[in-house]
Amino acid sequence: MKVFRKIRYRLLTENKFTKYLIYAIGEIVLVVIGILIALQINNWNQARKDNQALKEYLGKIKVHTLEDLRILDTLTKYRTQTAIQCKKARVRILDKTENEDLILFMSCGVAFADYYFKPNTGGYEALKNSSYFGKINNTLLDSLLTSYHGIIEDIAENEKSYNEYVVNQETYLSTQFDTSLILASAFLPQDSLRIRATPQSEYFQVFAEYTASAPYRNVISLAAFQLDAMVLQYGQLKNVGQGIIKEIDAQSSDETSYFASRLY
Repeated sequence: MKVFRKIRYRLLTENKFTKYLIYAIGEIVLVVIGILIALQINNWNQARKDNQALKEYLGKIKVHTLEDLRILDTLTKYRTQTAIQCKKARVRILDKTENEDLILFMSCGVAFADYYFKPNTGGYEALKNSSYFGKINNTLLDSLLTSYHGIIEDIAENEKSYNEYVVNQETYLSTQFDTSLILASAFLPQDSLRIRATPQSEYFQVFAEYTASAPYRNVISLAAFQLDAMVLQYGQLKNVGQGIIKEIDAQSSDETSYFASRLY
């Protein structure tokens, strides 16, 4: 600044007004350039902070999506096995040979379990409620997240429909049968049952009557095809979830940030 002042003083004392004017304009230009550089640095710092915050949100979404995929694998295995057993039982019913494989019908009792897929949507909801959600508008990740949570809603509706029907049928069955023997044969060790006064034949007789009832067979028939629909939805969700993880990983590895350009 001392140098600038000396230059201005010398130009004024020497009455070199034209040179002084040119110098003054140059000094203004330098000041403007300095301000612009400072603003650019500030914008860059803010972009870096925003990008870091966004990465943290996306990191949570990735962790939660991985948790969802593990749950989906477990549910897919369970639903698939149950559907296979119920399809075999349905064939027995149509062939009127159910008495030849009562153990098969016992195994179909798992169709009455009212499982629900409970995804962890905390990371996604946090991002939606933040000021950073708009930064992923019209991106592949935005499309994937929208699709992912749309499928989650479809799965919830399908599971609710199935589970509510199963509960209703089970409630009706509980009014028609004394299920104590059925539960005992299902959950107690066979060695324990053999020492009881109730003969083994009575357990089988009660279970044969129970599995021959319309509500029980209704559940088996429903499970035989609706569980396949659930498994298909689980597969669709898993594919989209893997796409989300892949996209988040790709963006996190980009040092220049996938979103930084959207701030300018």
